[in-house]
Order: sequence, then C-alpha cells, then structure tokens
Amino acid sequence: MGMAENFPSTRDMPSRLGKAMLIAAWVVGLALLVLLFQNHLDHQRNPNPDPALRVDADGVPSVVLQRNRMGHYVAGGRINGESVTFLVDTGATAVALPVALAERLELPLLPGGMSKTANGLVRTWTTRLDSVDVAGLTARNVRAVVMPNMPGDEVLLGMNYLKRFELIQRGDTLTLRAPG
Repeated sequence: MGMAENFPSTRDMPSRLGKAMLIAAWVVGLALLVLLFQNHLDHQRNPNPDPALRVDADGVPSVVLQRNRMGHYVAGGRINGESVTFLVDTGATAVALPVALAERLELPLLPGGMSKTANGLVRTWTTRLDSVDVAGLTARNVRAVVMPNMPGDEVLLGMNYLKRFELIQRGDTLTLRAPG
C-alpha cells in the first residue's frame, strides 16, 4: 500500500453535473424565499387585492375592506374595465390618478387648472371615467383629476365615488354599502 492510495481520486469528487444541480437547487430555494417574502409584503400593503362583493339578506350589496399595516384602506378595483389599485381617501374631493396611469389607460385629458396639494400648487388635468368599480360597486361617469406629481400607480378613491355609498368603519374594517 503506497501513498497514492490515500489521496482522493476523481471518482471521489462531486461531478460537474452534481455541482450544477446543487447550485441550481440553492438558486431556486432563494428565489422561492424572495417570492414568499414579497407576497407577504404585498399583502401587508394591500390586504384587499381582490375584494369580494357581499349581498345581505335584504339584497343590498357591500364590500368589506381590511385596513393595511399603515392604517389605510387599499383595494384592487377597475377603471373603465382595467385593473388598478385604489387608496380610499375621504379627504380627496375627486378620484385622482397619476399622469402615467392616465396615459396607460388612454384617458382624454382636459386642462383642469391648479390644485392645492400637500406639495403646494400643481397644474392638473381633468377627465371622465366611464366606470369606477370596487368589487362590483360601480359608479358611472365619474370626474377625475389627473396629477402630474403623483407618484406610483395608486388611484386616490375620492368622495365623488365614495359619496354614492354608505361608509361604515368598525375596528380595522371599512364597509362600502350600496344605498338600501
């Protein structure tokens, strides 16, 4: 028995295929963890991505929204049939959209004048939305303000939509209810 017998041979080393599979397994595992964590964060930001319409015993439809971690009511919905994310804003007079979203929805823009916002005076545009829908609670022919400095893709769901429904806030829920 010589010394050469104590050294590992190439048969003892992991194969290239084995190494590649191990690396691939780690990459897939990390990707799944990132996806799981991202879904968790998205749910904390918007606990109502696809709210459900409920109908009570009297046949009155309503939608119950859960408050997010920051205390806001955020919900998925539709403008003119296209999916959007709404942020319920009882302090906003009208539905308000960022300019980039209005362009993506191909909304006609008319000069709207100036609006006073938390960031000061800004020039705005106005438009008409054929429909604004949260889980089947639909308002038609809704005036909207298009804001050039509004970040992101969220739409402020203002009082010109909300006033068409009863608003009932209890604990961490907000119920939008069609007038009975």
